[in-house]
Amino acid sequence: MKILVQQMITGISIGSVYALIASGYALVYSLLDFSNWAHGEVCMLGAYCCFMATLIPRMPFALSCVIGIAGAALISLFNERIAYRRIRNNGSPNMFLMIAAMGLSTTYQNLANVIWGSKFKQLPRFFKTSTLNINGIFVGTTDLLCIVISMIVLLLLLLIINKTRFGLNVRAVACAGTTARIMGIRIDQVIALVFVLAGALAGLAGITYGMKYNVYPTMGNVGLKAFIASVIGGLGSVPGAIVGAVLLGLIETVVSGYISSGLRDLISFSLLILILLVRPAGLFGVDVQEKA
Repeated sequence: MKILVQQMITGISIGSVYALIASGYALVYSLLDFSNWAHGEVCMLGAYCCFMATLIPRMPFALSCVIGIAGAALISLFNERIAYRRIRNNGSPNMFLMIAAMGLSTTYQNLANVIWGSKFKQLPRFFKTSTLNINGIFVGTTDLLCIVISMIVLLLLLLIINKTRFGLNVRAVACAGTTARIMGIRIDQVIALVFVLAGALAGLAGITYGMKYNVYPTMGNVGLKAFIASVIGGLGSVPGAIVGAVLLGLIETVVSGYISSGLRDLISFSLLILILLVRPAGLFGVDVQEKA
């Protein structure tokens, strides 16, 4: 039983990282109806920005994390301004946005490999003790940190989406962009701010993932797991993305612990196919009028 609890805590920790990235997928999809395949690489670059900041003498790690999050937000905004906005303004199909995102993903991966090399980089840890013994249950301090930070940030995100004027504008654009424009909402500004917010979430995810494991050029592939989580929860739904991410993290951890780690990805993608066949809208599938 204690081992199961440990596995579940680890699964929630991994799922919390997925949730930060998946929320960004959901926000962007709710506005533009396309999957931002470069989002995982924004996560990776945010982790590298944090790593580079830690190399500055006497730089507090907390400030390095802020720099990493800000760097990821700026890169996400850069993607929207330079690539996606031009494509949208040209009236091109959404498929072109996805193709551009794939191109950015490959570019960023190769660029990171050229700049930092393929060797793993280790981010500092907040705590000297790696594990805590709670009544015979050994819990990683980094796991607990990931869970707590993600819970706070995701709760704030839900409050922003549901309780602020900005969130109201996001939901209005997601439901009816043309009507929102007529009502005076600056759609381009809303989209840009959503990319900044999604980038910041991805940067935080990259930092927590880097503390838990390592930082390397292909770590952006974790974004694919986050995309699966978003599909499971329902594309365009932030609460669905969060629930889907935690569920996926739990499933992967239990499969790795009790069956085989080699079957983890097989189960994840099989679940994705099953969801698409049985419930294409996802577990928390929403009507197009209720995105975000």
